[in-house]
Amino acid sequence: MSYFSNISNAIGTTLKGLSLSIKYFFEARKKRKKESVLDDNYFDKANGTFTVQYPHEQIPIPDHGRYQLHNEIDDCIVCDKCAKICPVDCIDIEPVRSPEVFGQTSDGTPLRIHAAKFDIDMSKCCFCGLCTVVCPTECLTMTKEFDFSTTDILDHNFSFSKMTDKEITEKKKEFEEYQAEKTKAKPELPSSNKDVEVMKKPAAKPVFKPRIPKKK
Repeated sequence: MSYFSNISNAIGTTLKGLSLSIKYFFEARKKRKKESVLDDNYFDKANGTFTVQYPHEQIPIPDHGRYQLHNEIDDCIVCDKCAKICPVDCIDIEPVRSPEVFGQTSDGTPLRIHAAKFDIDMSKCCFCGLCTVVCPTECLTMTKEFDFSTTDILDHNFSFSKMTDKEITEKKKEFEEYQAEKTKAKPELPSSNKDVEVMKKPAAKPVFKPRIPKKK
């Protein structure tokens, strides 16, 4: 009896599995609309095919995701905060100081430093978002671009500086000349102050003397 019972159980479970497969087969004739995961009814629509023909079709991605970094170089004041806070050192900056203010950002912050180099290596980036938090002018943001796959790892290094080699050389020379003129304009100290160095002794620390109670 157990032999025939096992056969009956096997046939029943097989038919159950086939019925589910046939059910999903007919439901797959319909196609689900592309909706964002943030929509309220995203998980209510469980029937229908949901395979996306990537890259021709893409599912909408959340707005506040952490994706590829972008720097609006015209608003960058080259403060170097993003490079200092980066835990993986994926941001490389080369600043060139200017003798005077040469412009301002969109929020009115004066520009005093040129960005001779501003490179971001996305192959090192851990997408922590710390650099975007500390940016004082909010010029460093994370875009919706998440697919930047390539066969050459060097293509992950994105450069945002707009300066040419000639402009960098000119700005460096201009600041060096400004520093030289500034040094010449300083008044010279008297020779007595130059040659003689007065060493001041540190003030003596007060000696702590414990009070001994008097015997009665």
